[in-house]
Amino acid sequence: MRISKVRRGIFYAATMLYWFSLYTYVPLLTPYVEKLGGTLFFAGLVVGAYGFAQLLVRIPIGIWSDRFHNRKAFIFVGMACAIISNLGFALTDSVGFTLLWRALAGVAAGSWVAFTVMYAGYYPPKEAPRAMGIISFYTSVAQMAASALGGVVAQRFGWHAPFYVGAIGGLAALGCAAWVIEPLTVQGTPPSLRGLLAVGRQWPLLSVSLLAILAQSVTFTTLFGFTPLYAAHLGATKAELGLLTLLSTIPNAVAGYLSGSWLVKRTSHRFTVVLGFVIAAVATVLIPFTHTFSSLLISQAVNGFGQGMSMPVLMGLAIAGVASDRRATAMGFFQAIYSVGMVAGPLLVGLAGYTVGLHTGFLGVAATSAIAAVLSYWWIREPKGTASARRRAAVRRHLKPSAIIGPFGKR
Repeated sequence: MRISKVRRGIFYAATMLYWFSLYTYVPLLTPYVEKLGGTLFFAGLVVGAYGFAQLLVRIPIGIWSDRFHNRKAFIFVGMACAIISNLGFALTDSVGFTLLWRALAGVAAGSWVAFTVMYAGYYPPKEAPRAMGIISFYTSVAQMAASALGGVVAQRFGWHAPFYVGAIGGLAALGCAAWVIEPLTVQGTPPSLRGLLAVGRQWPLLSVSLLAILAQSVTFTTLFGFTPLYAAHLGATKAELGLLTLLSTIPNAVAGYLSGSWLVKRTSHRFTVVLGFVIAAVATVLIPFTHTFSSLLISQAVNGFGQGMSMPVLMGLAIAGVASDRRATAMGFFQAIYSVGMVAGPLLVGLAGYTVGLHTGFLGVAATSAIAAVLSYWWIREPKGTASARRRAAVRRHLKPSAIIGPFGKR
């Protein structure tokens, strides 16, 4: 579908403000829970509640948005939930309520299914990884700005200030979303439960969903989980916690854009994902051996770049071969499955931190990323019609016995 640059710009603005509203307080979340009296394990529960809520809502959102052929309605609902979540944090001061408000933020993030499928509709199916790389770039830019501003605002005006800023961002996102154009879709038969299960059983989708579990477990136990808490234990201020997330998401944004739009075309989807997991593993294993805030900044900038390489490509592969009227179902399945990593990762690292120490938890996360790199090498196949798939086919043709023996060999 052709869309004007102005309308595309409005979509980017709505996307950035949506994620801005969800991330103004993320660098401060685990230190804030600890300040209210929560244990490391409870902090892990709060971080995991965000993913658990997404696990529950993303498949239904995918099915319903395919059934009604309407993505915008779910985007509006998600933005409204983001506003309520921020106001809930701002107006209460109880450690128990942090679990509720973060879960509601997870419901808000569930509408990302509708966002991604709507944006992918602006591109041909084979360009889905490129589309996901571009939209992931704007997502990371928003998270970067939110994290930086949230830390500064909290340093100046107190713990609750970032929540008010996030609510304002959500209101602005609603205004922009009203002008977003939804691409036309084929009016197909609404997917049944059997149809959903059939989509979920397809190995290309299932394999990248399982890999995304590992990717999200790394992200939500490091960049958006316990790395800020580790930095706080090193003596970082609220503003420095925002800076930490800022300098992690800048490379994440750059890597997300380059992976889908540039690196995949010159190498392959598999190489890009494997390299991203390897970089993240190396950067994460260094965290327990980092004893100054400045060195932690460097390691997490590298970590952010590695994580930014993998996830957009996996997201694009999830819908690359799916019909347009089933894309939201496939994306809902993909995002619901990877939400397991957003829950399990923080819970396990929080439990490890509570029992044997946070250092051991980070080493476990590094091992998870290394395992993901190996599985990516085994599982990922290039989508048909892409440049990397054509290169692989050409190599196979040249390696056939007839091509190697030549015209003078035995026939």
